[in-house]
Amino acid sequence: MNNILDIANLAGVSKSTVSRYLNGGSVSDKTRQKIDKIVQETGYAPNQFAQSLKAKRTNMIGVIVPRLNSFASNETLLGIETYLRKQNYQTLIANTDLSNELELSAIKTFHKSKVDGIILLATEVTTAHIELIKSIKKPFLLVGQQHDQIHSIIQNDFEAGIAMGQYFRNLEFNNIAYLGVPEIDIAVGKKRKQGVMQGYAKPIDMFETTFKLQDATDAAYNLVKQYKAIICATDNIALGVLKAAQQQGINVPQALSITGFGGYETTSIVTPMITTIRFPYFQTGELAALSMIELIDEKEVPRLQEMTFILDEKESVDKNQIQA
Repeated sequence: MNNILDIANLAGVSKSTVSRYLNGGSVSDKTRQKIDKIVQETGYAPNQFAQSLKAKRTNMIGVIVPRLNSFASNETLLGIETYLRKQNYQTLIANTDLSNELELSAIKTFHKSKVDGIILLATEVTTAHIELIKSIKKPFLLVGQQHDQIHSIIQNDFEAGIAMGQYFRNLEFNNIAYLGVPEIDIAVGKKRKQGVMQGYAKPIDMFETTFKLQDATDAAYNLVKQYKAIICATDNIALGVLKAAQQQGINVPQALSITGFGGYETTSIVTPMITTIRFPYFQTGELAALSMIELIDEKEVPRLQEMTFILDEKESVDKNQIQA
């Protein structure tokens, strides 16, 4: 027993009648009771995706992630999926490997698949993104980046940067470098850097790398010998800087202080543990899922929602350092 035709033959009704029954359409009580009995006896379970072709709602949400080897993306995705599952929604996931082209393709695919809404964990929002999002006319939510025309949930990257800059200013550190990522990523590449600059309120040498640990290790190889402290745009970059320092026998934190942003679990299992800004990624995912369901239900949702953060002091900063 595996299709609608089998149910229709046993019930003595048409396929269209069974289809209406499965999709909550108009069916007489007598017919409904007959089909109910057959469905229970046969254990028939309609395919949710097939039903979505005719159903007004599919209870499916599309989630687009830039990469799966990211703590932030994974924790946010876990928060989304956990909340949606409890609300009887299915999460469909597309990984784009930081490709704008693949992001746009995923949005189109989810739209054709008749998902109820789409959540994009964005690294960049281009004109092409905005035009496509407007054209599909479907509940849409950005996470990690913001746009004034799209519902967005972001981390408070600028204020977090200010907090980190003030942290080093209060400790009276000099000779500091900042190792970030390109400003094409507005949240991580631009806002965090600007916040650190404002919070520290003194000149900081700026350098760039990628989100990859090995690239950060390579970029930091000479920097770890030149600076008293390196503020890193992400915890992954901070781990790369720590690796570069350890490869050259540079003591952290006595000779070099290192900090990151993110609150990745790995910052607590390395030696020394890394001081970082901790963002609530799992709770961000839960809020994204809740907000998406409210958008689908046509409820009022703030255009921009901003998360909180904490500065988590650990062992990678020398709070007793002596300035020259």
